Amino acid sequence: MSTDNNQANTKLISEGIRELLEGGAAAVLVTLLDSPAPDSHSLTIGAKLLIKESSEILGSLGESQLDNAVAHQASGFLKTRDDARMVRVEEFAPELAELHGVQLLFERIEAEPRLVIAGAGHVGAALARLASLVGYRVTLVDDRPEFVSRDLFASPGEQSIDLVLAKDWADSMCEAIATGRGVSVAIVTRGHKQDEDCLRAVISSNPSYIGMIGSKRRTNIVLDKLREEGTNEEQLKKVRAPIGLDIGAVSPEEVALAILAEIVANRRGGSAAPLSDWRRA
Repeated sequence: MSTDNNQANTKLISEGIRELLEGGAAAVLVTLLDSPAPDSHSLTIGAKLLIKESSEILGSLGESQLDNAVAHQASGFLKTRDDARMVRVEEFAPELAELHGVQLLFERIEAEPRLVIAGAGHVGAALARLASLVGYRVTLVDDRPEFVSRDLFASPGEQSIDLVLAKDWADSMCEAIATGRGVSVAIVTRGHKQDEDCLRAVISSNPSYIGMIGSKRRTNIVLDKLREEGTNEEQLKKVRAPIGLDIGAVSPEEVALAILAEIVANRRGGSAAPLSDWRRA
């Protein structure tokens, strides 16, 4: 691949990455790290290929057969929990004998995970702080000005939490969730009415995760109300209610931990089972 082609390739991929991050999509960026015989083929160290989850391909590694094999491998990589992995061509495409020894870096490209929290009470505030700490971009929504005051989230680590005063719960939640792609939503408001307004808006936005706090009785009241209104049953089944994993949580901080653990497990594809279970198998 010539220097001009490589520069054009890099520009095309950079633009593709910008667009997919803005749209909340994911992709795999593959970089050619090493080739044992660079003069024997058209590969160039540093060449890149971007494979979007929609299967669209941008760029080239210099060999069409390699591009096709890498694109097929990328779809499987996206289903794993890995953020990056180095592989050699023979590990996934042994039929490309002339390219054995070529080393590639697979990297997951996706927007930072987002969490929208409805309700800034004790649990909501604790969840916002904890989620921000582990790398989520957090939006905290409440209709009470004193609960979303920056004075309550003034430490350097809390400055990134987006605080939203809701004049209307449904409008504020829909605006915060946007397309819903890659967004987790935790509904931890103070009452049935607020839960109902938020869930009705959230379901139509189709986020990646929806959870609602409360007892089985309280959450069923809200779910039954939406069911009576004609909400699709498949959509209602996606709602994690009561929200979180059973860790025996009592304090607001423990409840927040239980909620975030379920959100992470959902995002990463974890089973939420004890890691020590392998000893008992």
